[in-house]
Amino acid sequence: MVKPYVVRPLLALCMIGSTQLYAAEGGVGRPITGQQVYSNAGIIPPEPGWVVSVTSIWYDGSLKGSRGAPISGEVSAGIDMKVSYTMTNLTHIWDTGKGPWNFASAIGVPLQYTDIDAAITGPRGRTLGTSDSGTQFADALVTPIAAGYHFDELNHIAFSLPIYVPTGAYNDNRLANPGQNNYTFMPTVAFTHLDGKGGEFTLSSGLEFYTENTATDYRNGNIFTLDALWTHGFGSGWSAGLAAGYIQQVTDDKGQTADSLNGFRGRSVGAGPVVAWAGKFADAQASFSARWVPEFDTKNRPEGNGIAVNMTLAFF
Repeated sequence: MVKPYVVRPLLALCMIGSTQLYAAEGGVGRPITGQQVYSNAGIIPPEPGWVVSVTSIWYDGSLKGSRGAPISGEVSAGIDMKVSYTMTNLTHIWDTGKGPWNFASAIGVPLQYTDIDAAITGPRGRTLGTSDSGTQFADALVTPIAAGYHFDELNHIAFSLPIYVPTGAYNDNRLANPGQNNYTFMPTVAFTHLDGKGGEFTLSSGLEFYTENTATDYRNGNIFTLDALWTHGFGSGWSAGLAAGYIQQVTDDKGQTADSLNGFRGRSVGAGPVVAWAGKFADAQASFSARWVPEFDTKNRPEGNGIAVNMTLAFF
């Protein structure tokens, strides 16, 4: 019989694909460097039940360059942004009985504050302000099914298909849009190796496929993500380590604005520290974590810092 595991893996079900920050025309798409992987991301626990998770990410970054950057169907000489993104998730672990396979489903509702400064230069000739800010609901994240397989007590793998649906606020006459006005399909696989002493090594990788933003006739290129998490356990539920991320756009953006920028493919690399605690809280199993991931190698994407905190409660 598969033994119970720490509840922290449930966060992966809720957050796979991570956050969206701003319109795909902002040169980013939905992932933030180093924020796609979470503790025990390759594990779906065998116990049926419900998990509630709240994750908040603060990102402060800038996209510079003489070539320009696409945003809201226009071209900007540069973009400066500050974003606070809070996702509340509800995950259900299905009762599948004994065996190496377990399954789950999840839904997340995000609230986002966005503050953007941009210098619009065309090409569609619309008049947009050079700065914009606001707090609104962003696109919902739905994971219809996630499947996890337990090789043994220490090695696990999970497959999922998170989908962003365009429920968030979007107006092509604004710069600060929490919604992206497209569907995004994100097949993801994650592998976790537990060291048996409260630490782990986890790899998470995914592809993001975007539909067209019909308001601006812009379609973001497909994006590949690879994230890694290593932690060491210190006892009493505490652990610390390193989170790292690599984002690479593998196909060109499409549309009039994208064509004027030769497809505007982007990439980014970042790494930073993580600290976490897991244990019992009231009648629930709980976990808390925090991380800081600075980006240090970017192209056609903003470069900045991402800070994230999370709280997860599981009820079995």
